Amino acid sequence: LLIASLMLLRDQWIRAKYERKEFVCVERQEPYSAGYREGFLWKRGRDNGQYLSRKFILSEREGVLKYFNKHDAREPKAIMKINTVNATFQPTKIGTAHGLQITYLKDNSTRNIFVYHEDGKEMVDWFNAIRAARFHYLQVAFPGTPNSELLSKLSRNYIKEGYMEKTGPKHTEGFKKRWFTMDDRRLMYFKDPLDAYARGEVFIGSKENSYTVLPGLPPNIQGYHWLFGITIVTPDRKFLFACETEEDQKDWIAAFQTVISRPMMPQEYAVEAYFKHKP
Repeated sequence: LLIASLMLLRDQWIRAKYERKEFVCVERQEPYSAGYREGFLWKRGRDNGQYLSRKFILSEREGVLKYFNKHDAREPKAIMKINTVNATFQPTKIGTAHGLQITYLKDNSTRNIFVYHEDGKEMVDWFNAIRAARFHYLQVAFPGTPNSELLSKLSRNYIKEGYMEKTGPKHTEGFKKRWFTMDDRRLMYFKDPLDAYARGEVFIGSKENSYTVLPGLPPNIQGYHWLFGITIVTPDRKFLFACETEEDQKDWIAAFQTVISRPMMPQEYAVEAYFKHKP
């Protein structure tokens, strides 16, 4: 995922320098930080999976990214607040060279939007515009914070994605194959990688708060087909997963340990509390 993103960004950087001469011709430079962007992108339908042209508007003044189902619609279909928006290139998952996955929080749950454009420059420009809007938001939200710290918060790639099997909270349900996405401390699982909403989300805290990841499954667990188990222990319950290969198991455990070994930030305690009390 990271390599694909870097390749696309590098390609457009080379084109900007040598093909479009943006570095020597100021009038040709894209105003990424203008605070407003409007255009049409191909968006995947939430239910039917069909890609249709949709009008998108990024407004830094309003602090939102929004899109409209009809070109002449007055009211947007969705409004995404910049403070929760993330954008990451997903060419393999989406199946197009310039595919972008945009996520935001809706009622504190993650909503996925998949878009693309035939022109790689257009897609990179949108990516940079979103990052610029988030940069300006963070400068206001966290005054005095060095820019070097803010840059790491503009957008993020997922720690890991892939298939695992999972069972339910009683550990007596059959294991089902699901697509998992590790987005910082949110472990989300989907029936299909391009689903708009996760079937569920698991908060992964820190070892100081009694979160642990263990290889294998508890004894007497049945219903799994893949042999390489993982148990995540939280203060409230155990989550059981199974991987197809030992390599997958090791990679997932390493991803979980990366998050668990990191102390929780103050704002993450509020997220943890929401997960504990949500219906």
